[in-house]
Amino acid sequence: MRKKNNWTCLLLILAGIVLGGFVGNLFPNSWINFGQTFGLTSPFILDLGILCVTFGLTIKITIASIIGIFAGIVIYRFI
Repeated sequence: MRKKNNWTCLLLILAGIVLGGFVGNLFPNSWINFGQTFGLTSPFILDLGILCVTFGLTIKITIASIIGIFAGIVIYRFI
């Protein structure tokens, strides 16, 4: 029996998140786009005079993204 690659699982989960987010954006007023957003609401700015770096991260988890994660895991189990 062949050993499964963990990178394949991670790639399928990320693809499920992206496709789930895409499907959620296609139906903005439906229940599958319901979710929670968290992260830095205003970015953190580091100004060093000659270099200005802006840090920011916002994550939006929706029902469609969760369904995409489960779909990625199911596909991984069958390959």
